[in-house]
Amino acid sequence: MKQIVKIAARTLVEYVFRSGSIETGFRSSQPLVDGTKAHQKVQKTYGKNDKKEVYLKTEIPFEEMTFQIDGRCDGLLKSEDGSLTIDEIKSTSGSLDAITEDSYPVHWAQATVYGYIYATDNDLDKVNIQLTYIQVRTEEKKFFQRSLTREELADFVMDVVAQYAPYARLRLELKRTRDESTKMLAFPFGSYRDGQRKLAGAVYKTIHEQKTLFAKASTGIGKTISTIFPSAKAIGEGHLEKIFYLTAKTITRTAAEEAFRLLQEKGLAITVVTITAKDKICFQEQVNCDKTECPFANGYYDRINGAILDILQNETLMTRPVIEKYARKHTVCPFEFSLDLAYAADAVICDYNYIFDPKVSLQRLLDEQRKKSALLVDEAHNLVDRAREMYSATVEKETFLAIYRMYKDENEVIAKSANAVNEYLLEKKKQNQQLEKELDEKLVHVVDAFAYAAEEELMRGGEAEELLLNGYFSAQAFVKIARLYDKRFTSYMTLEGSDVQLKLFCLDPSHQLKQMVKGFRSKIFFSATLTPAGYYMDLLGGKAEDYVVSIPSPFQRENAEVIIQPLSTRYRDREHTLEPMVQFIVDLLQQREGNFLVFFPSYKYMLQVYEQFTATAPGEKVILQETSMTEERREDFLNSFQENEERLVGFAVLGGIFSEGVDLKGDRLSGVIIVGVGLPQIGFERDIIKDHFQANGHNGYNYAYVYPGMNKVLQAGGRLIRTDTDHGTIALIDDRFLQPMYQELLPYEWQHYSVGGDASGAFRG
Repeated sequence: MKQIVKIAARTLVEYVFRSGSIETGFRSSQPLVDGTKAHQKVQKTYGKNDKKEVYLKTEIPFEEMTFQIDGRCDGLLKSEDGSLTIDEIKSTSGSLDAITEDSYPVHWAQATVYGYIYATDNDLDKVNIQLTYIQVRTEEKKFFQRSLTREELADFVMDVVAQYAPYARLRLELKRTRDESTKMLAFPFGSYRDGQRKLAGAVYKTIHEQKTLFAKASTGIGKTISTIFPSAKAIGEGHLEKIFYLTAKTITRTAAEEAFRLLQEKGLAITVVTITAKDKICFQEQVNCDKTECPFANGYYDRINGAILDILQNETLMTRPVIEKYARKHTVCPFEFSLDLAYAADAVICDYNYIFDPKVSLQRLLDEQRKKSALLVDEAHNLVDRAREMYSATVEKETFLAIYRMYKDENEVIAKSANAVNEYLLEKKKQNQQLEKELDEKLVHVVDAFAYAAEEELMRGGEAEELLLNGYFSAQAFVKIARLYDKRFTSYMTLEGSDVQLKLFCLDPSHQLKQMVKGFRSKIFFSATLTPAGYYMDLLGGKAEDYVVSIPSPFQRENAEVIIQPLSTRYRDREHTLEPMVQFIVDLLQQREGNFLVFFPSYKYMLQVYEQFTATAPGEKVILQETSMTEERREDFLNSFQENEERLVGFAVLGGIFSEGVDLKGDRLSGVIIVGVGLPQIGFERDIIKDHFQANGHNGYNYAYVYPGMNKVLQAGGRLIRTDTDHGTIALIDDRFLQPMYQELLPYEWQHYSVGGDASGAFRG
């Protein structure tokens, strides 16, 4: 029995005909796309006998495979003499002057495949192939036409299939071994931890029933393996074809890689790729994708198919080092290589933005693939603020003034359009209206006009000025976010010296998050600190029918001694409480052994306490989190915490790089002290968020300040008990921890707390 290869005509020809280099630092967001509105404008000119959006499908036997190729033809045009023309429409935001008949062989190929299918189905001897290019702004059109016999069409398509066949054959073999292995796969440990089976079962049920799950799963359950294992089993049952494991931090990415590695060691034959940010994985000293500057960009598409075949034939866990090895072997850009592999792999480990950010998402992921994909969103509490960033955008007056000055004698169109933005923002400054609920459509118009002018200049090629490039991307992002603007957004203006900045600020990202994940089979949002569940469901796009599960810690809560010291850490009280707070910390350390981490709400406060602490306890060894730490410096900080050595006290910032995702097991960490309730600094943006949710029936202060703050506290406290043999002390310093609102947010594992004693260290239980 022949193996079936289902493939869209466009996907087939894009694989075979991609060639050339990665473009320069400038990439038009839509240089040539299938723009729906532009298509419709062309299709409205069709005659009464012409047809549009015609679905075509065929089967082509090839060796041991049968290719099922389908697609939607833009137009079938019938002339009076009975001849038939296949019309393939492509829209561009660039100039049509740059497009010649031979500019895009892939477009000819797509239309030719449609011509072959139609000619075969309708027994035609000859078909005309037409490419119609339309400029999206001017609506100017350009046409190219060829006439092909049925034999020529067949020869062409069979050659395309033959070129795709090695890749198809490899994918079929990988799928066969994957499916067999997933059916045989057992849980990789001898037994489940408490709560682990419940989480794994909830994930499988969610995928099976095509639902969404919000899972609060306490630290120590083993969330990573408990979400990946049932997802892999769902592949074996035919529910899934692809898993996306989404993270916010490198450390959780590593945990996911280790979980997949463990399952592979237990027999799972699955291909996994990790996407690393471009600025981290780039081989060049500076990121520059110009083919004249980067050999890995030059001719990338001529070599990428061979690189993909090679790595898939030889590797299953494609981590950053593995991708770098093959990228150097085939001289291809490692970042683009990882993106191309993401479409072929069974599992993808990547940052949130590759799914949720409209500016960088994996847009080639087809609807059919989404239906067979599950999203595993790790540390999902981080997604709220990350999403606000993704769906917000800013324009700065100074940028456009600088572009105007640079181009006023070189390019009148760019200079004029840049100055229009500059002057409009200057006028807004005079109006002095800081906050606006409605979108300023005129500002969007002048920014869009600049983006268009800049795009035309950049598409001409040559060396792009970095200032123009950055201005273009800023304008483009602003216009893109403006299209999303609704009642969940606001606009506000800030003044810094002579500069004016206007920000489109997303207050509630829930709607946009729902739009970006539409079509995926299942979404699993999980974290140790999805508390309160209603808040996170509101802001992450949850619905009433979604599943919710809360799994307590598998460890005895007596493993952690919890102390609340009711001293005020409010800004106005800090000077007054500084000395007794430091004395409390010193006394606690004198009565407890081992290493401690002390978390503070800000760097400034941390340094203030540090000075007092070192003066009070000069014998204690202290290390500080720095404002900007390289990965090496972070590793050095964590590696300083060792067992059976001189006691170490680490000072760090709540919500920072050491307050979540850090795993200091055993005696490497014996205590965590948390100063304050973690509230974000009171400021304009947070107050806007507060007012928005207050006006929409929620407790605005809790939504803007309390819930995000306490999440940081819970994450920091979660660094302590990582295994069932860990013991230690958690000290919470703030009188608000004894207030009912904050008490309700403390986990069960902390509710056996004692209230701290006086400065002499007389702690009472």
